Amino acid sequence: MVDLRVNLAGTELDNPVIPASGTFGYGYEFAQLYDINCLGTFSFKGTTREPRFGNPTPRIAECPAGMLNAVGLQNPGVDKVLSEELPKLKACFHKPVMANVSGFSVEEYAYTCAQLDKAEQVGWLEVNISCPNVHNGGMSFGVCAEAAAEVTKAVKAVTTKPVFMKLSPNVTDIAGIAKACQDAGADGISLINTLLGMRIDLKSRRPLLANGTGGFSGSAILPVALRMVYQVYEAVDIPVIGMGGVSSAEDVVEMMLAGATAVEVGAANLVDPFACKEIIDQLPQVMVKYGITNLKEIIGGAHHG
Repeated sequence: MVDLRVNLAGTELDNPVIPASGTFGYGYEFAQLYDINCLGTFSFKGTTREPRFGNPTPRIAECPAGMLNAVGLQNPGVDKVLSEELPKLKACFHKPVMANVSGFSVEEYAYTCAQLDKAEQVGWLEVNISCPNVHNGGMSFGVCAEAAAEVTKAVKAVTTKPVFMKLSPNVTDIAGIAKACQDAGADGISLINTLLGMRIDLKSRRPLLANGTGGFSGSAILPVALRMVYQVYEAVDIPVIGMGGVSSAEDVVEMMLAGATAVEVGAANLVDPFACKEIIDQLPQVMVKYGITNLKEIIGGAHHG
């Protein structure tokens, strides 16, 4: 028998597979297709203080081995998430869920996290610091160690649940930013968010996305994600959730060897809604193939052979 369980900041997961925020809605849509309680947990749609309609269309573009999105954090706002979305989720998902939080000011992050912290269903807060800081000329919180630490401190001051800071890969020193988050009190690090990309329509000679640029995700970014998870694992002493281009059980094992305690699956869910279930089903045979009996024992294995 193989053991798929991992411990994520004090909570045991049946397995390390987590659908990534923005690719799994609030869960109940996927529950119409299969029993989503097979998941380790999942990160629900990025939530902001106020409702957001998102960016103008078109906001999705296909790419070789991936996709671009510029959805723009469309969500109903934290009040409706608490009053409408989580009660619907509770009927079909009986494990703690990860709340993904976005914001455009430190105060907004703190407010939204404080509200979600009250929800019994929420087991972890995943704080997306790839958002533009409206008080700093639109520069993302996640590209500056000081700004990342400021958000971390503000969120930790108003929450009791474990806080995972979700980092942007669009930086020069991701390990330094992760270390700044740890020093500010973060309980864990999630990475990577999407890479910045663009496609251009040859007929109109204009960007395909109305926003111009968007987040590039899909299997093409896996090597970048692995490199960054590897670097961050060496820089911090807190758990890492790895993501970016994961689409198979082998990818999950590779990400864990790089240093991930748990692994999020993003764009693959948009291609195949059964992707996470299939990865979980395939994990035991992949473990047997590579002589792995306990997934906890391989975390960071690539660092020491």
